[in-house]
Amino acid sequence: MSLAVTGATGLVGRFFVEEALARGEPVAVLTRRAPPPGFFSAPVAHRPYTLGERPDLAGHNTVIHCAFAHVPGRYRGGEGDDPEGFARANLDGSVALFQAARACGVQRVLFLSTRAVYGAYPPGTVLTDDMAPRPDTLYGQVKWQAEQALFAMAAPEFVPVSLRATGVYGPAGPGQRHKWADLFDDFRAGRPIAPRRGTELHGADLAEAGRLLRNAPTETVSARAFNLSDILLDRRDLLALLAKAEGLSIPLPAPSDAPVSAMDCNRMQQLGWVPGGLALLRNTLPALR
Repeated sequence: MSLAVTGATGLVGRFFVEEALARGEPVAVLTRRAPPPGFFSAPVAHRPYTLGERPDLAGHNTVIHCAFAHVPGRYRGGEGDDPEGFARANLDGSVALFQAARACGVQRVLFLSTRAVYGAYPPGTVLTDDMAPRPDTLYGQVKWQAEQALFAMAAPEFVPVSLRATGVYGPAGPGQRHKWADLFDDFRAGRPIAPRRGTELHGADLAEAGRLLRNAPTETVSARAFNLSDILLDRRDLLALLAKAEGLSIPLPAPSDAPVSAMDCNRMQQLGWVPGGLALLRNTLPALR
């Protein structure tokens, strides 16, 4: 029995694959094209997969669903000028995958959701796992609808779990650019940078949460959503770390005074999850440079 990961060559999906490979677990990646040689740290099985298909998942005890169709580089607003196609591809495609997993005897499905399901709460609200979702973007709506469809399939032999993750940072795969690459380039070039701060989570911590949720007792996780967030990060502070590391004397952007809604991750922490905090960000910076 092994793990299957959709969207495995994306920034987020790759972290789940690498976490499993580090423990010697066999992994199948479900992507449209096979990953290039050396993309992952160890060999993986590849199964051609396009969102909307019903893949054969026999032999896998867990599926982590990360695949998501969107305009490149955008999640919120990722529908571009085709909101109907966006919703159809992602909602119907996700439901088709969930149904295939259940039909093939997969025991547990982890769905990569988002903090965007809470959208309409006022900035500065502490977001808890049990708050009623109030998505105010199509992206958040589609993720919330997919969560509901997945949870409706719950059964003793089929355990659905939702990971409501905040923004994920970390090193990108070979040949890819990490989420802050353009920001770093703009800063080095002295281009104007708008103040901003938000919640962030290292991909390795997200993958560790996935491991804990895969192994947690059924009654603890079935048909439940788990908030996943770590640090509140201002662009000014991030770029200050970069400037110090590279000896740059470029003026820093102004700090942001916008209120940010923190995520209460107590439910996940009760399973023993301890994210790396600012220390992990500092340790990761050399790889991001």
